Amino acid sequence: MSNDIRKSSDKNQNIADIAMSNILTSLEDSAFSCSCAKEMINGAIDGHLNDCSVRNLRTTLSDTTSNVKGPKKDPLPKEEEDFLKTVFQIILEDGIRKGRDVTQKVVDFHQPDELKAMLDLEIRDAPENHQGLIKYMKDAIKYSVRTSHPRFFNQLFSGQNSYALAGQWITETLNTSQYTFEVAPVFTIMENVVLHKMRDIVGYTGGDGIFCPGGSISNLYALNVARYRYMPDIKKTGLFGLPRLVVFTSKQSHYSIKKAASVLGIGTNNVVLVNCDDRGKMITSDLEAHILRVKAEGAVPFFVNCTSGTTVLGAYDPLDEVADICERHGLWMHVDAAWGGGVMMSQKYRASRMRGVERSDSITWNPHKMMGAGQQCSSFLLKHENLLQRCHEAKAKYLFQQDKFYDVSYDTGDKSIQCGRKVDVFKLWLMWKAKGNQGWQQDIDAVFDKTRYLVDKLKTREGFKLVLDDPECTNVCFWYIPPSLRGKEDEADYKDKLHQVAPKIKERMVLSGTMLVGYQPLGNKPNFFRQVFSSPVVTEEDLDFLLDEVERLGEDL
Repeated sequence: MSNDIRKSSDKNQNIADIAMSNILTSLEDSAFSCSCAKEMINGAIDGHLNDCSVRNLRTTLSDTTSNVKGPKKDPLPKEEEDFLKTVFQIILEDGIRKGRDVTQKVVDFHQPDELKAMLDLEIRDAPENHQGLIKYMKDAIKYSVRTSHPRFFNQLFSGQNSYALAGQWITETLNTSQYTFEVAPVFTIMENVVLHKMRDIVGYTGGDGIFCPGGSISNLYALNVARYRYMPDIKKTGLFGLPRLVVFTSKQSHYSIKKAASVLGIGTNNVVLVNCDDRGKMITSDLEAHILRVKAEGAVPFFVNCTSGTTVLGAYDPLDEVADICERHGLWMHVDAAWGGGVMMSQKYRASRMRGVERSDSITWNPHKMMGAGQQCSSFLLKHENLLQRCHEAKAKYLFQQDKFYDVSYDTGDKSIQCGRKVDVFKLWLMWKAKGNQGWQQDIDAVFDKTRYLVDKLKTREGFKLVLDDPECTNVCFWYIPPSLRGKEDEADYKDKLHQVAPKIKERMVLSGTMLVGYQPLGNKPNFFRQVFSSPVVTEEDLDFLLDEVERLGEDL
């Protein structure tokens, strides 16, 4: 072998030895990625390393580990790791598997005093061991309501999506705040992308948005931003000297509108409740009559709240008609679609329910309800750019410095009335990636189709009567009429007796734990059941069981 060849061979071997040494060193450092190490190893094996490769390897290692100081030790002690593994198994088996098991109880109910005696709730001076903590966790799951159960129909949320759940675990693990790119680089960008997508679905071009801690706060944002747009000086000067501001919403809208008016100093007396038709939809002629009356009184109407999916009947207000009125009178049009907004994902059901939504100024949309993204996931979207920022910004220099080295437009925290803000976007984004738009459409179509199945059953089954023969949303409201009351509709005390039926059945239902369905009165209507669909996993068998169980629990009343 010539000297030149031998030198070249020795040099290549030396390079490989240096590279492998660096690789082995890097693998001892938990901060260095396995994928990077694998690429380096492959380079060494394939014999493609050269001087430049070695320099690049050294630079990579230096960049990766330069900030790592201190002894090399496992940051997760074995005792904690074992504890977390046990916790995960409890979550998987007790929380998820049993929570979805139709043969399990929806709730193991106990009265408050009983439950306090059963649970060890005392906070002590001395720490407790892992065995005790594990028992407390198992007890917490055991005596909680299983909202992921297929027969949990009690609220405007239900079910459990594994992708959303995974997203929640990761955000809880990372434990960051959504307010700046500096501490939430991935999630601030992600929120921007997801909110943009949601605005596109609504039909807004441009605009803004933010994730809020629930639909009630989203509605409060709408009122505050709308008021600021009409009277920007209020941010500095307050309410003193302002005219009486008036808000309009339907009699069947969510109570959060009145609460927001109270919090913002508008006053609940200045919230005008507009009449609804028999289906729960706002009567637009009554809305305009109230607007004209308020103007004649010298007050200033500025805000109309429409509802897309009322809490009880699931009614959708006529958005196009309301938009015409708002444009004529120069009013802000907000749509509270916290419950019913999921229908925008369905080509089959959207147009007949939300035509005109793109003409609104803002919208509340809660993916944690009909879309099943997991509590909490509520968005406030608006078509106006920079209004959120101007309305809420305080320009705190210790957090929102304008001379940072990155694009500070991603520091979105000053748009919010909060400081620290929970990351709610990741579970929705991950769920959306897993489903795609097609998956959402299939899910929404499924819950609406199941609604039709139950309605058809109720129309033909003796002892049951629908409140609405053709509900718009997935709220199915009905009375169960026990044999003792059938044929006695004309008796004077019929409504009083019927009013007592649903609460008694609900009591027996909760104590037996077989399912949960809500009930309520409405206007002069006696108590009736409200069965709501938001989980696509509900089957026709579950719905048949619902009717059989209501009958079993109430036939002797």
